[in-house]
Amino acid sequence: MPFVKQQKNKAYFKRYQVKYRRRREGKTDYYARKRLVVQAKNKYNSPKYRLVVRFTNKDIICQIVYAKLQGDFVLSAAYAHELPRYGIKGGLTNWAAAYATGLLLARRTLAKLGLADKYEGFAEPDGTVQLVEAAEDAPRPFKAFLDVGLARTSTGARVFGAMKGASDGGLYIPHNGNRFPGFDIETKTNDDELLRNYIYGVHVAEYMEYLEEEDEERYKKQFSTFLKNGITSDKVEDMYAEAHEAIRADPSAKPTEKKGKPAKPYRRSVALNKKQRLNKIKEAKAAFEAAN
Repeated sequence: MPFVKQQKNKAYFKRYQVKYRRRREGKTDYYARKRLVVQAKNKYNSPKYRLVVRFTNKDIICQIVYAKLQGDFVLSAAYAHELPRYGIKGGLTNWAAAYATGLLLARRTLAKLGLADKYEGFAEPDGTVQLVEAAEDAPRPFKAFLDVGLARTSTGARVFGAMKGASDGGLYIPHNGNRFPGFDIETKTNDDELLRNYIYGVHVAEYMEYLEEEDEERYKKQFSTFLKNGITSDKVEDMYAEAHEAIRADPSAKPTEKKGKPAKPYRRSVALNKKQRLNKIKEAKAAFEAAN
């Protein structure tokens, strides 16, 4: 029998080091996280802010996060389930909703920091790629870096919709337009009109019209939330435009009322001493004898 080298011997397992827990769970890309979190030494204890965007099946989560040795701390947050308060009645996970959620986060963060009046952003987005510039006689714009997590950064992805909304809302997020919808890889140019249509949900309205003509049953099923609230294809663009204005008018968070019974106060049992334990036994015996 030929000699077979033992690959994983005792020495291998003695020296084996397990990966970080969140790497083992497949939740964190530590290669990307290191570059998003590590701050330059000459900036001392200045936090490095991240615009964290995450998608669930029914919601969009946008947060401004910074890291400390103790862990991550959230400066502010906005969620797509808040959008119905601003007039967006359905489609809370599409591209236009991602833009609106990013816009809400930006205005809420700047209001918290007292910079809302100094950095208005771009109130009427026309689809052009624009970055916030520093204003005279004012602090520099609030800077954050996009954190996409494990999401694929393909052209036209919704994470870039949230980034565009936050950028137009007044945050300084370094980026270019090569991942926005309509980017031409050959000419290296953006289709501004197409990007504007995505911001205002025109692509949703066009699909609604198409589906209404081709398959009315599927149209009623897919856009049931819109139809229930009386939103047809010709009202979609106005709905998003009015929502953007409402977000800028009042971006403050309003806590929801919790439904259900209030939690019962927890009563911690007090330890008895020996005398109290004996008295408790006597009382239990007396009660038993009296009953019988």
